[in-house]
Amino acid sequence: MKIAMIVAMDEDGFIGKGNGLPWRIPTDMARFKELTIGDGFNSVVMGRKTWDSLPDSFRPLPERVNIVMSRDTSWTDEGAETALYIGRAIELAFAEGSDELWVIGGAEIYSMFLDRVEEIHVTTVHTSGSGEVSFPEWDKDGWAPSVSNEGGAGPNDEFATTYTVWKRI
Repeated sequence: MKIAMIVAMDEDGFIGKGNGLPWRIPTDMARFKELTIGDGFNSVVMGRKTWDSLPDSFRPLPERVNIVMSRDTSWTDEGAETALYIGRAIELAFAEGSDELWVIGGAEIYSMFLDRVEEIHVTTVHTSGSGEVSFPEWDKDGWAPSVSNEGGAGPNDEFATTYTVWKRI
């Protein structure tokens, strides 16, 4: 099972503001959906705050196993599998027969999985200072960009973006 990470961040590394995304980029959200659903049966893993930030109409994220990491051993929500630690999240995805496990945030979950992922899919949003939560420090030694696409801005996007896939070398 492939383990990958997907994140959108501004040029300063900010990923969130006020328990949500600091911008509106529908073209990136469409890419997120396409990648995390994929061709097979996939899982997504997120922290409880990220789960809570999803609009009710998208919770759980459809067509994917939703794994929520929480320190609260009694936490449950409809449509979510709960994991207390990384190994359990991976075990749940594997037990569900997932082809891919996508780490989708937030900052603490990204930090926990950085050493375990094979790919990091980064959408750089061309603005700065737009958030209050940052992607964790990431040493790019040992990683190589394999795909890069300057997407510009779609008709409903607030900002232009660049999409890059980093693969562990």
